[in-house]
Amino acid sequence: MIEFRMPSLGADMEDGVFVEWRVAPGQRVERGQVVCVVETQKGAIEVELWDAGTVAQLIAAPGQRIPVGRAMARVATGDEDWQAVAASAASPAPVAAAGGAPSSGGPAPALAARPAVQPAAGPAAAQTRSRTGLPPRASPAARRRAAELDVDLDALAAVTGDAPISVADVERAAAVSAATVSPAAVSPAMMPTAMPPATPPAPPSAASLTPAAPAAGAGAAESMRAAISAAMARSKREIPHYYLGSEVDVEHAQQWLERFNQTQPLAGRVLFAAVALRAIGRALREVPDLNGRFVDGRLQRSEAIHIGVVTSLRGGGIVVPTLHDADRLELPELMAALRDGLARARSGRLRSSDLADSTVTVTNLGDLGVETVYGVIYPPQVALIGLGRVVTRPVVRDGAIVAARTMNVTLSGDHRATDGLTGARFLAALRERLEHPEMP
Repeated sequence: MIEFRMPSLGADMEDGVFVEWRVAPGQRVERGQVVCVVETQKGAIEVELWDAGTVAQLIAAPGQRIPVGRAMARVATGDEDWQAVAASAASPAPVAAAGGAPSSGGPAPALAARPAVQPAAGPAAAQTRSRTGLPPRASPAARRRAAELDVDLDALAAVTGDAPISVADVERAAAVSAATVSPAAVSPAMMPTAMPPATPPAPPSAASLTPAAPAAGAGAAESMRAAISAAMARSKREIPHYYLGSEVDVEHAQQWLERFNQTQPLAGRVLFAAVALRAIGRALREVPDLNGRFVDGRLQRSEAIHIGVVTSLRGGGIVVPTLHDADRLELPELMAALRDGLARARSGRLRSSDLADSTVTVTNLGDLGVETVYGVIYPPQVALIGLGRVVTRPVVRDGAIVAARTMNVTLSGDHRATDGLTGARFLAALRERLEHPEMP
């Protein structure tokens, strides 16, 4: 038997609000399966289970604020009988088993489990959520704004369907209801589209990898901004930063990528940002001291290289989805993983694995015209890499002045874990990888 606990989805997370179960007692679950949704300052997060088994008991109830590490469910593993596990557990009464029958040996079910088969998005899905007593999906900021404007989130969910409700949705519904029109009467055409398109999205632009300035109505990012500011204040207070920078000639890399994309279908074409991320991952193989976490007064290196990519959200604020094993992915695989992570971030459907285990962070402000960015390390990581704008400059090559595309790359390092020599070795390795992207 294992206990499924509230995960830590960032160094700044202390607890989360449980939203809903997507499994029921007696249901078989596989490794990596999304089993529930929790709400954090980063929004609604789909949480995965990393052990296969059979759900024995669901402990968490919708609306509960649960500290990181607290048990939310119990799962029978191996040859264990899930009903025996449920009966032996000394905890709140389990919910109804799959099919609606309560598990044997216990009192009447106290919670309502979400059906294993998900209802389709749209008003019918919202009505299903209402019937099962599940709260509508909405960010913490959207809930606060709804309370301020007296907007009924259940009625609004009937319009937005199964998409997460944003502050913009709430404010638009409030504006319409100012003339005594209830949120339920708002036409879907009046609401912003919150779900990704049915057709596969085009590759994101490099700007989608960068934090954007908050749009009007920046209250949508209020809660997230508080979490970001707390983490960054801790970083600057506790981490002695050092900063290094280097200008890299990426002309050959750009030409190499153009030739590579000519061999790919339109939907499979790769951005230069993916080339840079692959180069960073493989440079970290050579300089592993920058890949890990500083915990309990010492550096804990990570053998796996999981790159967190700073990503802006439509309503303001940022999240940092993770590219797992970025050094091992071939370019098309890395581009696909990047596209998928961005799509989940933008649609409000991030998973716990997207946020929980990055070992280094990359921020790219180049598409906003920034030539050099010196970032703040996200604790407990020990490094952050900044990518600037690709510009055409005069460079000296073989004794002649020629025009070439270059990019400024920076490193913010934690002086408790490494020093400038280590940082310089990393930038040299990264420069080699960027100048020769064909390297294995």
